[in-house]
Amino acid sequence: MPPLSLIRLARPLALGLALAGLCGVPGAEAATPPAQPKEGPGGQAYAAASVTKRVLGRAGAVTLAYWGSGAAPAQGRPVAVMLHAWGAVNPQAYGAWIEHLARSGYLVLFPRFQEVGRTRPVDASTIAAGLVKDALADLATDPEAKPDLGRVALIGHLAGVPLAANLAAHARTNGLPVPRLIFGAMPGGIARDDKSRGIALHDLADIAPSTLIVTVIGDRDARAADVAARRVMRDASAVPVDNKLMVRALSDDHGFPALSATLASPAGGNPAYDLGQLKLPAPDPKQKPAPFKWSADMTLTGEQTVLVGQINAAGTDSLDYLAYWKTFDMAAAAAFAGQSAATLKNSPRFTDMERWSDGWPVRRLAVESPRPPAPAKPGAAPAAAPAKPAARPTARGQ
Repeated sequence: MPPLSLIRLARPLALGLALAGLCGVPGAEAATPPAQPKEGPGGQAYAAASVTKRVLGRAGAVTLAYWGSGAAPAQGRPVAVMLHAWGAVNPQAYGAWIEHLARSGYLVLFPRFQEVGRTRPVDASTIAAGLVKDALADLATDPEAKPDLGRVALIGHLAGVPLAANLAAHARTNGLPVPRLIFGAMPGGIARDDKSRGIALHDLADIAPSTLIVTVIGDRDARAADVAARRVMRDASAVPVDNKLMVRALSDDHGFPALSATLASPAGGNPAYDLGQLKLPAPDPKQKPAPFKWSADMTLTGEQTVLVGQINAAGTDSLDYLAYWKTFDMAAAAAFAGQSAATLKNSPRFTDMERWSDGWPVRRLAVESPRPPAPAKPGAAPAAAPAKPAARPTARGQ
């Protein structure tokens, strides 16, 4: 029998050897998140191998257009208008999503409705509407772009969400096609009024009842996005509850790298879409620039600058493929087919986030329909229309 001292030494040595051996066993390392699906919504079974990029407009009023190389289908291409977050004016920050959409068959428009430090938020909706209208007119006779104006979707990120809602509300007035879908990722940046920092909502009661509205928020910095999403849903009063759906993406640290549903997570950089690689229109030397009057809301606050930095540095992961790209793909398919949000809510595939490499399920998306407006009490006198409530604008919501 070995001495007691040797037994005491042997025990930690044996434990160390066992742990070392375990580390060398395949599968013992941290689980990895699911990759982009090979096919289906959010997947990589693309119809086009490359993307055509075109610059439209004039100096200071530019829209970038993207579509898959090759001839357009006979019915034309569905249109996805991507409205960026306040300050995130370089399409590179959304390049991965733009490429997914373009290679999947969409004509993608990226209107640069903001010149950082020179554009007032109150003017952004009018500028965006003009850019989209001019871009569609320029591409109307392009046999490869061939926009299908009966299948238009608006994608907004942060302050791009109230912009998308405003564009939808005034689509007919501005000569724009009525969108079939408003897809809002991390809604935010809603201002109290035109004099406050942020995007003030217009009369969303003018949004067509046939429009499908889907918002996606994350569980990080979630309160502001949740308040903004519910505000858009409530103000779009002509759209029935059956055409509205609120989605929540949940962070998951089961494996590595962890999935974090932050405000910046819908962005995903691709250097191939860097604005610096494109030749932008030069200013006309004969045309005098418009008079410029500075105001404080033109500049980014410190928090906005940090958030824009996070957006520009964002990569792509399972949240992009399955929480944003897949949900948009399925929502657009439902909207273009005239289906209600119930089609999405009742689909297990819509909320499924697949599995980590060790087989453990990634946390599913949570979905809910907004509450219908409370019915009026019998015999009660009609109340005066209340002033529109608004979330206080915050830098994190821009």
